[in-house]
Amino acid sequence: MRIDIATLFPDMCEVYLSESIVGRARNKEIFTVNCHNIRDYTEDKHRRVDDTPYSERQGMLMQAQPIYNCFNSVTNGREKPYTIYMSPQGTPLRQSKVVELSQKDSIFILCGHYEGVDDRVIHKIVDEEISIGDYVLTGGELPALVLVDAIVRMLDGVLSKADCYEDESHFNGLLEYPQYTRPEEWEGMKVPEVLLSGHHANIKKWRLEKSLENTLKKRPDLLNYNNLSENEKDIVEQLKKSNNKL
Repeated sequence: MRIDIATLFPDMCEVYLSESIVGRARNKEIFTVNCHNIRDYTEDKHRRVDDTPYSERQGMLMQAQPIYNCFNSVTNGREKPYTIYMSPQGTPLRQSKVVELSQKDSIFILCGHYEGVDDRVIHKIVDEEISIGDYVLTGGELPALVLVDAIVRMLDGVLSKADCYEDESHFNGLLEYPQYTRPEEWEGMKVPEVLLSGHHANIKKWRLEKSLENTLKKRPDLLNYNNLSENEKDIVEQLKKSNNKL
């Protein structure tokens, strides 16, 4: 997979992309990522990339031409990459979207700044707008890094086994079950006996029950009964009856 990030702050992105799991996957060439400074593609001698908007709104707006020049230069001679604009107006990012994007051969991510970007360049090159939450940040760099991190974890060879992410929250529509490590007792709290038993069937049953319990308690909006098995529906009903607080 190839990922290109168009940004005003490539160095900021490079720091994160060179560290931890993402950095190791990059070094192994499991994927490639390039950060492009939009200022390098401006036609203004002062490297200006913004201007005042045609409205009474305060602030500055990124111009279309430098972004378009950057896009054309990066994509010249190859098939158009799937292009994403990180925007608070975009579709909220979900794990299902991450899995979908991980199947793409090439992705181009546009990071806005200031008050955003000229809407015409969005219509010209962008395939999808994505948001990481209902709030506004200074720029699109942090959302872009969140998206890249989430996608890279899905690529073959990045994590040791598929179950490293398949059991995680949101992958299957549920929150993850509680996790524990040594020591067996800490501050008077003990690791559940079932996890120490070595009985794989019982552990699997416990994990499913706790996953459903966590989801019901913390994010009931995620529970889609149409996607639950009859066994899972029965567990949810039992949980509701046993604890009126859920």
